[in-house]
Amino acid sequence: MIVAIVACAVMTLGSLYYVFSIPERLYLGPEKTRLAYLRERKEVVYENLRDLNFEYKAGKFPDADYQSLKASLEEEAAAVLAEIARLEEAAMASFNKPKGARG
Repeated sequence: MIVAIVACAVMTLGSLYYVFSIPERLYLGPEKTRLAYLRERKEVVYENLRDLNFEYKAGKFPDADYQSLKASLEEEAAAVLAEIARLEEAAMASFNKPKGARG
């Protein structure tokens, strides 16, 4: 009986150590820029538009719902594209500055 209790205690302590210990090195992955996030968001919005169009043609959405959802997705896509263009222009402007003008 005591052997079983000790074995359970050792397993519990081992499990707790494994779950709550912090490794010495953490892999956080690549840092995502605002531009990368916006490009991913653009792809998601386009995919949602394709899915919406497909489901509308399949008869799953009434015309009024389809029009409102399509309009909101198109507005979001336009906002994302405008911000991507603005960030790319700012990046190009800072890239094309003369060397003496940089920070």
